[in-house]
Formats: sequence, structure tokens, C-alpha cells
Amino acid sequence: MADSSKADFWEQRYREGVMPWEGGQLPPPAREFFSAQPPWRVLMPGCGSAADMPPLLGMGHEVLAVDFSEAAVELAARQWPEAAGRLLLTDFFLQELPVFDCVFERAFLCALPVRMRKQYADRVAALIRSGGVLAGVFFIADAERGPPFGIDAESLANLLSPWFELEADEALGPSVAVFRDSERWMVWRRRGFDLNQISG
Repeated sequence: MADSSKADFWEQRYREGVMPWEGGQLPPPAREFFSAQPPWRVLMPGCGSAADMPPLLGMGHEVLAVDFSEAAVELAARQWPEAAGRLLLTDFFLQELPVFDCVFERAFLCALPVRMRKQYADRVAALIRSGGVLAGVFFIADAERGPPFGIDAESLANLLSPWFELEADEALGPSVAVFRDSERWMVWRRRGFDLNQISG
């Protein structure tokens, strides 16, 4: 069975042009949110073609977009040559990275196998400063077969609430068919404690 935690899984799809998750635009609530912030350091994990990077850069944010698929990073570099230096070919879970003001979620959590969800939550919490945010587009759906793997709202809250507090939650309109009108814009505020203040 194909394993979406492996780079080869995504490499094949990008090489073959099978990318039904691509094509979405930065939604209006995201534009409104990011345009209201001071210049932030923003991390985009699992960036794919990094289509959300140019508008964020245009708002003055400092963006680092990472993906472990060489074909995805090559595609992003071709599409956004002026921002190619902000793309990093690496494994989000293994690469040493600094702390950011914001981790931008877009079709990354839903790309991961369900067994990796806690690893995702712990990792993004470690990379966001206290008071920073995990913000982005989440696939809220009952879709155990994937990717994309849907997650229901209660499970997402249980996953993130040890680290984050939900500040914004808004249904989005249609984007790309694979997400079946089940995307929500969410802002999760990083709670004000350090990693060594929580266990488990």
C-alpha cells in the first residue's frame, strides 16, 4: 500500500502531473488576516507548488516554504523564480529549523497518514513562538481513505488544544474538487508555555 509519509509517494505524483490538491487560491479570510499583521516569519510545510507564498511575500512577510519532494520544489521554483531562494528541499520533521511567528497550514496535515497527527502537532508547536499562530486551511471531513485524510472538528481540537487555542474558524467556499467544499480557515494561537512545561 502506498505510504504518503514517504517522499517517493509525492515525487511520483508531481512527476506525473497528478496533483488534484493544487490550484487553490489564498482565501479572502487568510488575505485579511495576514495583511493585518506586522511582518512575520512564516513557515509553509509541505508547500507543494507554494502558490500561497507570493501573496504572503507581497504583504511583507518573510516566508520559508519546505517540501521533501524534489519535483514539487522544482515546480515551485519554476512558477515563482523570484522567490526560489525561499524554497527548501527537506523533511519538515527532520530538518533543524528556527522558531517562527506562524506556521501556515495548507493541505499538509491532510496529506499525512493518521498515525503521524500527534507528531505533526508536536512539531508545529515546537516551531511556533509562544503567542504565535498555526493558521491556515484545514480539511474538516469524514474521509479516512486518503490522502487527503479528513479530520473531524472534535478530533482536530483534541489534537491541537494541548498547545493551541482556537481563535478563528470560518467555512470556505469551493476551491479544488478533492476537498469537496470541506475546507475551513482556522487560526490557532500558541499557548504561552515552553516545551518543557508539558509532558506526554
